[in-house]
Amino acid sequence: MSVNDIKHVDGGAQLEHRAALEIPADERVGPRLKLLRERRGLSQRELARRAGVTNASVSQIEQDRVSPSVASLRKLAGALGVSLAEFFASQHGPPPSPFQSAAELLEIGSGGVSLKLVGGAMSARTLQMLREHYEAGADTGPTMLQHAGEECGLILRGAIEVTVGAEVRVLREGDAFYFASTTPHRFRNLGDAPCELVTASTPATF
Repeated sequence: MSVNDIKHVDGGAQLEHRAALEIPADERVGPRLKLLRERRGLSQRELARRAGVTNASVSQIEQDRVSPSVASLRKLAGALGVSLAEFFASQHGPPPSPFQSAAELLEIGSGGVSLKLVGGAMSARTLQMLREHYEAGADTGPTMLQHAGEECGLILRGAIEVTVGAEVRVLREGDAFYFASTTPHRFRNLGDAPCELVTASTPATF
């Protein structure tokens, strides 16, 4: 990659990759992370610095020795100048269909949290819809999520603890939430059974 393929944004805090991603759809998180990092000419230490994580964490993730939390993976993707959808998506194949089977939903989750993205192959999405599955004990991570926009969701099965700012509530089947995404938030399954929910947010941030 030439230097012209990389653009520094916000004082060098993020990178924008102008070339199309060419990542096989069946690769794991580790190989994807290493490929994108090396394409940008970044060392593990520099990527860790930009993402605000430890150098050891980057090394272990690239070796698939640990599974990063959603919050950590989002930081790494941001430091590489891509969204989570771009991180996981392959740019090969025909133009996206308006319809998707369950098997075609793009998986962008990690660490016991499955996030199936609707329309992941669509470019310039303004709406984000996810089918989320949290294994018992799964968590979006100790770092609170915070981004532009607003989001809502409906619990389909099980129970999940949702933290929004200073408020904490355990939501169960049929319960729902709606809040400004600029408020720090976190999702944790503290129960013994999996939890499933459907969420939507705008603008699309994954």
